[in-house]
Amino acid sequence: MPMTPRQAEILAYIADYIGAHGYAPTLQEIGRRFSLSSVATVHKHVSNLIEKGYLRRGRKNASRDLEVMPRQRPGAGCRIPLMGTVAAGCPIEALVTTEEIDLPDGWLGRGRTYALRVSGDSMIGEQIQDGDVLVIEARDVARNGEMVIALIDGDAVTVKQYQRRGAIIHLVPANPEVETLAVPEQRVRIQGVVIGVLRRF
Repeated sequence: MPMTPRQAEILAYIADYIGAHGYAPTLQEIGRRFSLSSVATVHKHVSNLIEKGYLRRGRKNASRDLEVMPRQRPGAGCRIPLMGTVAAGCPIEALVTTEEIDLPDGWLGRGRTYALRVSGDSMIGEQIQDGDVLVIEARDVARNGEMVIALIDGDAVTVKQYQRRGAIIHLVPANPEVETLAVPEQRVRIQGVVIGVLRRF
């Protein structure tokens, strides 16, 4: 059964926590990580993940005895929100939608993952075409060379390659007919890094 976006985030957090500490987080720690004040809400998410086969309780059934199950069912995947449209050209305001899409196995980011539909052709050199759907790992920092979703001046969103040069952020297209955007860092907020492209033929 597919996961909800929140369940996918919680599963990723639990897996990372186990990898770092050797044991699972408590329900209270999961709640603090996701600003969930109700332990009952966290318990419901964890119970659903157990029911769907992504987690299991260890033999001790203790508060830190959760185990992440190996993914053995091809195509199980999860559902992520399609948040709207992003410009592969001049920045445009994101058009928020309420759609969801099914994400194949192995495509989920380490944190919150969402999707955006592309409008424009400024990234065709990276094989990103008008109408493609980008899979985004939500992040507020990026490394030079990564393809990012950038919010400019608080209301215009674009997808470009990220290059920092001092206090100036260069948002570089992959189309020689489109100009690079050079924007002071205080005007740019990174909203995520592209980790995949979905296309229907």
